[in-house]
Amino acid sequence: VQLQASGGGLVQAGGSLSLSCAPSGHTFSSYGMGWFRQAPGKERQFVAGISWNGLATDYADSVKGRFTISRDRAKGTVYLQMNSLKPEDTAAYYCAATLRGAGSSELSDYRYWGQGTQVTVSS
Repeated sequence: VQLQASGGGLVQAGGSLSLSCAPSGHTFSSYGMGWFRQAPGKERQFVAGISWNGLATDYADSVKGRFTISRDRAKGTVYLQMNSLKPEDTAAYYCAATLRGAGSSELSDYRYWGQGTQVTVSS
């Protein structure tokens, strides 16, 4: 069972990126899903979460109004659309799956993790 995150890159401040998280070996259709990020020397922090059915979402205050999480349950893929990017958004971004179908902002609730995809925002 794996999660594969992709879509990171280098972008100028104010630009946009779209991240994807594709599963293998499991669709995670009944799992809550989330995105976290970790900057060098800092703890991994919650960015956005989505419920199993996609009807409930949650965002860190720092990204509200700029980022949008969504999912395609048929494919099992989760997306993170990031707009109006800022240099402080620079980090490795990780997708994860939790048994909590409603989703969660707590890192410890997530059982499965993908590898990180690097997002770098230049000023």
